[in-house]
Amino acid sequence: MLDYDEEAERYDASRGGEPRAAAAARAVLGLLPGRARSLLDVGCGTGIVTRRLAAGRAGLRVTGVDLASAMVRRASLRLPGAVVRADSRRLPFRDGEFDAVSSVWLLHLAESGDDVRGIVAECARVLRPGGVYVTTVDKAAAHNVGSDIDAVLASRPPRAARDASALVGSYAAACGLVPAGQARFPGRGQGRSPRRTITDLRRGWFVTLPPGEPLAERFAERLAALPDQDRPRPDPWFTLRAFRRPQAPPADT
Repeated sequence: MLDYDEEAERYDASRGGEPRAAAAARAVLGLLPGRARSLLDVGCGTGIVTRRLAAGRAGLRVTGVDLASAMVRRASLRLPGAVVRADSRRLPFRDGEFDAVSSVWLLHLAESGDDVRGIVAECARVLRPGGVYVTTVDKAAAHNVGSDIDAVLASRPPRAARDASALVGSYAAACGLVPAGQARFPGRGQGRSPRRTITDLRRGWFVTLPPGEPLAERFAERLAALPDQDRPRPDPWFTLRAFRRPQAPPADT
């Protein structure tokens, strides 16, 4: 597992930078209710997407939250006074405080299904009736674009997807949320090249291939044998799902 305090300095440049952030923010905003005036961005990282969410709709007040201190420091430079350091499983906000909640590229990082369930439950808790929760799902699968790199990596030890769409949908339903749409957007600048994939492998990107292990080095050798070592393969396409907290029924009179 990557250390996201260590990743903070190179995070944006290594993951598509502003073009990818712009695509993500547009897709998230497209799933929010037009009346939304407050948004909590959970797992905001460096704030590169969060800032675009704040700038992308007039009158939308955006708050970011992340656990990694280095990420919070960077995000705070982009959104002064609007970023909080906290665990996404224990959000420091009131019930129903936000009109919308987002978690972009977060759920797949959870250590267990219980952690994902806890994150979704907290996002649902701070969402007001009529509000919408938007999250990425199936992130690992998005990176499989059918390239020769994917063919090499297909035989690596499997890991259960914590953010599988069906699982996330079931956790949302258990919290009283109902489906409210979905969208896809491109991971601009994230097309893998063989050389870049080897670098990522050796710094712990692939959870089931620990750096320095003989198996990881065998995969590195196979990747090094591919042609066009520096040519990026196609960009991934990420999926967002939206879930709405239904309005409370009117009280009997």
